[in-house]
Amino acid sequence: MTEIRTEPQPAQEPAAPVAAVVFPGPPAACQEHEGQGRFVRSVLERIGDKWSLMIIGTLHEGPLRFSALQKLIGGISQRMLTLNLRHLERDGLISRTVYAEVPPRVEYGLTELGHSLLVPVLGLVNWAADHSERIEKQREAYDAAQEGRP
Repeated sequence: MTEIRTEPQPAQEPAAPVAAVVFPGPPAACQEHEGQGRFVRSVLERIGDKWSLMIIGTLHEGPLRFSALQKLIGGISQRMLTLNLRHLERDGLISRTVYAEVPPRVEYGLTELGHSLLVPVLGLVNWAADHSERIEKQREAYDAAQEGRP
């Protein structure tokens, strides 16, 4: 089928050559296969949300107190940080250590499992930072092209 365009399309940057990447593991992990896809989706949902990525990335240098985490992440409410910390602790990605001091001191740190996530998480965070300007330009071009569309 031939595509006919009646509206001018925003100029797109030529795609950079992409090297073939071979991913380990069965492709079924992305699909519903004997319940595996459902579990993978639930894990990706937990670690793939913006706050979890920011928490894991922020804890990469070592344990932090709640207030330090909230300050370093910025823009996260106390409630949202609390919920995300609980979820990440439940999944075994972070640990919560309570020190018997007055006033009580609580620190959050990455577990061994959480540390194993650092390479992919920081890779994704760095990718987003490295490509933010390009993505913003694409969004602006797309939005401009959509303004006159019915």
